[in-house]
Amino acid sequence: MDVGDVPQEGNRTMGGHRRAMYARDVDGRIVIVPSRGGEVDETVTLQALDLIREMTEAAKARVLAGESSPLEYWMYAQRLDLPQLSQVTGFWQWRIRRHFKPERFAMLSADILLRYADVMGITVGQLMKLP
Repeated sequence: MDVGDVPQEGNRTMGGHRRAMYARDVDGRIVIVPSRGGEVDETVTLQALDLIREMTEAAKARVLAGESSPLEYWMYAQRLDLPQLSQVTGFWQWRIRRHFKPERFAMLSADILLRYADVMGITVGQLMKLP
């Protein structure tokens, strides 16, 4: 992509911010060019946000049906997925999946609940129930 081809249309998902993109200048060197984004960026971001919203609502329905714990809902509500939650908490993915089971979640220690709550930026009280 040439410097003049870097999208500068702007999109509402970036909130007026810019991001760095690499482009080739007139001398053939690769340089960093600030971009306001474009229609493609906006479309992809909105699709990703819709998918996250759908996953959050599906998790909420499972919690209300007693099939999952509030942990799964909060994971998606905070825009995390299982590998990310595993990485930031230090828990194995299989262990987190086990914590999705309501009966296991109810038996978690205060330390484990606090670790989840801290990672998600919420209180333990919020973590224990749906909003």
